[in-house]
Amino acid sequence: MTTVTFSSQGSRITGFEVKGHSGYAPEGEDIVCSAITSAVRLVECTINDVLGLEASVKVKEKDASISLKLPASLGQTNESTCQALLTGLMVHFVQLAEEYPQHISVMEV
Repeated sequence: MTTVTFSSQGSRITGFEVKGHSGYAPEGEDIVCSAITSAVRLVECTINDVLGLEASVKVKEKDASISLKLPASLGQTNESTCQALLTGLMVHFVQLAEEYPQHISVMEV
């Protein structure tokens, strides 16, 4: 199962960690893992490459995890954009969890 944990401070989403394989299908055929990976990459590329921010990204192949943490202070426009991206990612993962409850779990801390 893939576990997605979003971190928050007050109403601000500060980042997330995605850990584990969904186990829906064999590697290379797993549509749940593909949906998760694609969404994570889109958000990370938008934050770091398009907006030019320096969110901390850590990939740990040993435990199949990736995490992203936003910088502490962003300008108002970048903060708003990042919050919209992370909220959209959370909604996407919650919807996946509703469709595939045995394969993805989403929580907020």
